[in-house]
Amino acid sequence: MNTEATEAVVAEMISMNDRSQKPQLIVISGPTGSGKTSLSIRLAQALNCSILSADSRQVFKEMRIGSAAPEESQLNEVPHYFIGSKRIQDPFNAGIFEQEALETLATLFKENPIQIVCGGTGLYIDALLNGFDELPESDPEIRKELDIMFTHSGIEALQIELQNLDPVYYSQVDIHNPQRIMRALEVIRKTGLPYSSLRKKKMAERDFTVVYLATDLVRETLYANINARTEKMIEQGWLKEAEELYPHRKLNALQTVGYKELFAYFDGEISLDRAIELIQQNTRRYAKRQLTWLRNKQEIQWINPQTEAESLIKQFDF
Repeated sequence: MNTEATEAVVAEMISMNDRSQKPQLIVISGPTGSGKTSLSIRLAQALNCSILSADSRQVFKEMRIGSAAPEESQLNEVPHYFIGSKRIQDPFNAGIFEQEALETLATLFKENPIQIVCGGTGLYIDALLNGFDELPESDPEIRKELDIMFTHSGIEALQIELQNLDPVYYSQVDIHNPQRIMRALEVIRKTGLPYSSLRKKKMAERDFTVVYLATDLVRETLYANINARTEKMIEQGWLKEAEELYPHRKLNALQTVGYKELFAYFDGEISLDRAIELIQQNTRRYAKRQLTWLRNKQEIQWINPQTEAESLIKQFDF
């Protein structure tokens, strides 16, 4: 064996040894309604570990129904973190999630070197795995211009500008969240560069290895799940939950699919039936954007959400 080949073998052995010494983080993502919550619970039970939620809305305790958070019976089966742990008035974003999730994992890894993160908020998962980018500080003048634009022309004007200036980020972001769109446009206007080009310039080093999984369902089944789940959420009391949150409708936490349609119903702009139709439609669109985000990631391994935990443990050697 020549010198180069020997060095390559040694390097690979060192790399394998290094991986074996590090804790392992299993990421289970997927579009909304694809069964990732149930799958993560089955796997966590089999591995005797905890689950960290990477969902930007399930973290708020007042939004339990509307965010489709795990039910109490599910939460009692496995320790969960970042479910109902914040108030809607509390500031929370990808940067805060990164910091708090890393601190939580540092503690959990001492108990079990395998832990699970489950959720569909891609920005949160990216922040945890790769670090959160240091972007330009907010510019009051530009933000004022965007606020006026939003007030006078609605979110559609913001969406159109973002799609024109940065189609890459447009395909990734929750386009129904005006705060995220305005933040991206603010950076674009300030720097003259696409927001997506300024992100992930340098990936942070982590003290754990990652297995990145995503739940895969045929489109018809996924959409049927979304439609049925929306109706179930209404039956569970979502209207009452949204009514209690209506006075806080301007908060960033409530700028999301579901609540904005119900708020429009409360305002008398649409009927309840129409609100439910729009929630189903906009949730399906959101799922489609989540799929676009995930399919652009080469490291993801797609799995059937009905797969038994023991099969996954054997397949990925957890």
